Amino acid sequence: MAVGSAPFNAVALQARQAQLALWQQRLERAQGALDAYRQSTRYPFESQPLEDHGDQAHPGQPISEEHLLRLPGSKPSEGVVLRTTQERVFVQGNESVRFTVALVDNAGQTLPLRVVRASAHEVPPPRTASTYPDVTMNFNDEGAAGDAVAGDGVFSAQLQPATQGFAGLLGQIRVELVLQYRDQQGFSYFDIMFTPEPPATWHGGVREALEDGSLNFYLKADVREAGRYVVTGRIDDAHGKPFARMTFNEELPAGAQEIRLTLFGKLVRDAKPAFPLTLRDVDGFRLRPDAFPDRSLMPRLAGVVHMSRVYPLDGFADAEWSSEERSRYLGELGRDV
Repeated sequence: MAVGSAPFNAVALQARQAQLALWQQRLERAQGALDAYRQSTRYPFESQPLEDHGDQAHPGQPISEEHLLRLPGSKPSEGVVLRTTQERVFVQGNESVRFTVALVDNAGQTLPLRVVRASAHEVPPPRTASTYPDVTMNFNDEGAAGDAVAGDGVFSAQLQPATQGFAGLLGQIRVELVLQYRDQQGFSYFDIMFTPEPPATWHGGVREALEDGSLNFYLKADVREAGRYVVTGRIDDAHGKPFARMTFNEELPAGAQEIRLTLFGKLVRDAKPAFPLTLRDVDGFRLRPDAFPDRSLMPRLAGVVHMSRVYPLDGFADAEWSSEERSRYLGELGRDV
């Protein structure tokens, strides 16, 4: 009996070892999930490292894209690429937008391109007719009307909706182009969202206060339309290094209001940025639930908005962000560890 039981014991031992390895893997996965969640939620959503939101670091940078040269439903031209840029997507008040288009080969060399026609038109909401006529756009390579350099092969145009046929339009505008290279035609377009009148305007400067271990920036606003407002500001350190993104997302009544952007204490303690800090590039909008477009824009505050005072690092709280939801999730994930 003892002799016959040896293989059984070996098999049982292997099964036990396999089971232990499986549970060890499950434990490691559970611990990894717990650590990842704790790490990703140690700061509130309203105050985040800017490096985690790189697409929002520099909102004033032009949007660059590459496309194939072709008409809808046709084969593209081989060996050529259409390069386009536009200054911004969201446009408010008297702001203008510059668009560029150029054709290059695979080596990046500019090729001769002709703009057959270009126009801007309203894109109305579904099942709604347009109430604004089309506007001809002057894409040129003559160093005028929005074109930076004459004869460089980059065709440019500038659109100021408020003065070029779209005054009063709260909605979407599309700029369409038909292009030609040799015997091949192509199509391209740009979309912008236009707000003619802001739902709220900025009023006065910025007040800062170190409160409860975090640095708060208070921006005064004159709210014309009550509703939910989303405001975003960026923080650079004293060396100009992008540091933090701050977001306000709350309901505001009409009238004079203060919008608070919070720089969370632990984010400062962990990153140890050089002071003074610079608040820059603040933009905001009012949400329009179940409407098109889904937002109306406040005037943007481009560039430097405010420079902070210098604070000692130990004046900031070192505690992680806490909330009922975070505590609940940490508890649920911790039960698997």
